[in-house]
Amino acid sequence: MTGPVRLPLSGRMPQDRDEIAIVGGGPAGLAAAEVLGEAGRAVTVYERMPSVARKLLIAGRGGLNITHSEGRPDFLARYHPQGYLDAAIAAFPPEALRDWCTELGEPTFVGSSGRVFPQSFKASPLLRGWLARLDSLGVRIRTRHRLTALGEALTFEAPDGPVEVRPRATLLALGGASWPRLGSDGRWVPLLEGLGVAVAPLRPANVGFAVAWSDVFRQRFAGAPLKRVALACNGATARGEAVITEAGLEGGAVYALSRTLREAIAARGSAELVIDLRPDLTRDALARRLSGARPGDSTATRLRKAAGLPPVAAGLLRETVAALPADPGLLAGLIKAAPLTLTAPAPIERAISTAGGVRLDALDGRSMLRAHPGLFLAGEMLDWEAPTGGYLLQGSIAGGRAAAAGMLDWLAETGG
Repeated sequence: MTGPVRLPLSGRMPQDRDEIAIVGGGPAGLAAAEVLGEAGRAVTVYERMPSVARKLLIAGRGGLNITHSEGRPDFLARYHPQGYLDAAIAAFPPEALRDWCTELGEPTFVGSSGRVFPQSFKASPLLRGWLARLDSLGVRIRTRHRLTALGEALTFEAPDGPVEVRPRATLLALGGASWPRLGSDGRWVPLLEGLGVAVAPLRPANVGFAVAWSDVFRQRFAGAPLKRVALACNGATARGEAVITEAGLEGGAVYALSRTLREAIAARGSAELVIDLRPDLTRDALARRLSGARPGDSTATRLRKAAGLPPVAAGLLRETVAALPADPGLLAGLIKAAPLTLTAPAPIERAISTAGGVRLDALDGRSMLRAHPGLFLAGEMLDWEAPTGGYLLQGSIAGGRAAAAGMLDWLAETGG
């Protein structure tokens, strides 16, 4: 059996040690490649899938939410653990990301929710512009290369057999374990653990949760949205939309609380989610409306006309208690705080993103593994998380750029 073929990166001679390898062609890896290419470094990106940035393209199917216009303190508070990405985002804030999109031919706009989108609402034009820029910088991309060994050399399984490279520095941006069919399958975990790197278990983030709906409710309302609701759990709150699914509840407002819900379930076996079905009204105002209903009105009519609840919200309310109270004050209180028990997060394969990953204390301030000089990490494979709404992409791109800056510092420091 023949050994792995040793190939220089970017077609240079094997003795050229200035080459940089980036393993993973998602937003973090491509962002790092751009910074390194602009610095004049020879860079090759290795991606196991037939093309790069597949998760980005899927995210763009519903309108690519690239970042958020929220004020900086509130924006940074969306990341967990707080503080980890502060410097990276300060170096490449949402305003810079929007300017970057414009430079690539995709100007952005701020939606009514404060979210920022490309004017085309699509990811593909932005990705085409990005890849063209990388090509102009000499960045080389090799697809269908799966990392299989990590040490003094990198070994890849490629279409023509094993390939071994020995770059001057390496950046791993391999993603988490959500949406594995798009490339992030978490198979890097044993490779890093084999080097003695501590990895927190990968868990689903930005994910739906299981609810034991009644058959009647499930059959009637699966797929229906709960619009303009407020959710709360253990002191954490979120406003927005949720969607009833056959298995439970998902949607932006649920995703914003996914860490709190996930931790509650891990600690107690279930999580109590409190839903305010009319966050625009106080309890007293709602009680007055319900008190003004006609004496002969049924409870369903009172919920629809006086409380202004759509059928799905009224149906959910009935799911939370054995019998709805007739007293207007008690009914208003239930509408403002309907309790719902969540029993489990959906599988990680169905999650939008991943929690857990390489522990942050394994890295130095340059995103380099302390115990492995020259080996840098970025993106979702690290133990940080953020909600949807533009925060994930902003964090991944800013983090990838920061890791590239750290690589340049290290290379300059070591004479590379």
